[in-house]
Amino acid sequence: MAEARVLGLIAGGGRLPFMVAAGARKAGCRVVCVGLAGYAEKDLASEVDVFYEVGVARPGSWIRRLRQHHVSEAIMVGRVTKSHLFTPRRILRYVPDWRAFRVYYWRLRGKPKQTDILLSALADELACGGITLENSIMYNQDDLAEPGVMTKRQPAPQVENDITFGWPLAKKLGELDIGQAIAVKEREVIAVEAIEGTAEMIQRAGQFCKAGGWTLIKTAKPSQDLRFDVPCVGPETIRDLAAAGGTCLVLEAGKTIVIDKPETLDLADQLGVVMIGR
Repeated sequence: MAEARVLGLIAGGGRLPFMVAAGARKAGCRVVCVGLAGYAEKDLASEVDVFYEVGVARPGSWIRRLRQHHVSEAIMVGRVTKSHLFTPRRILRYVPDWRAFRVYYWRLRGKPKQTDILLSALADELACGGITLENSIMYNQDDLAEPGVMTKRQPAPQVENDITFGWPLAKKLGELDIGQAIAVKEREVIAVEAIEGTAEMIQRAGQFCKAGGWTLIKTAKPSQDLRFDVPCVGPETIRDLAAAGGTCLVLEAGKTIVIDKPETLDLADQLGVVMIGR
């Protein structure tokens, strides 16, 4: 009998690590998880085969723990404050090890400290230690947005015009590394996502469009690295959108994760939000 494939899981906060663990185990993998201290939820330990808590800025310890269990491939998902990965802190769990210093002062020397560049440098350091980061959605294909209308509710007639207008603008935002979402109504831009993130952008759009009835378009970057930062939406997104008067959410099909998908779609129907994959 063949041995189960062993997958490493480098876990930050939120629901995504749980979903990746469930998908990998369903596919027959044995999951060895290193949970980043201060971020990974304690309950995650019961959803994986092996669990260790590790310092967030100590990638050397991630590698050692994973290699103890013969892990050579890993997925890194979950919320984390990116600066904590590399920036010295007084709290012990944020004190960098030599690999973190090597990422920051060697691999990133002379390069801009943008998120994608930081994570790519971290992936290179992990590979140097024998851990290859894999496509983060490889075990979660069923959780991705699908083409077409995903909710029971159907879009209003003017929505297609707004999608046609806003889609190329949203893709351009991603190309320029500004953000991944845009709010539009009647072919007018209401708000654009930047460093504040989607949730605050949704709130701002609601303040600017008191009448409601606007559409949120969220896309992947044209050069999206599927090893990290895949766009996600979930119940919280739907609640925020409905509270701010948004009535339609358009997602890039095949590249956006819908967290707790059945529950999210049901909630969208209840709150009057149409969800479309494009």
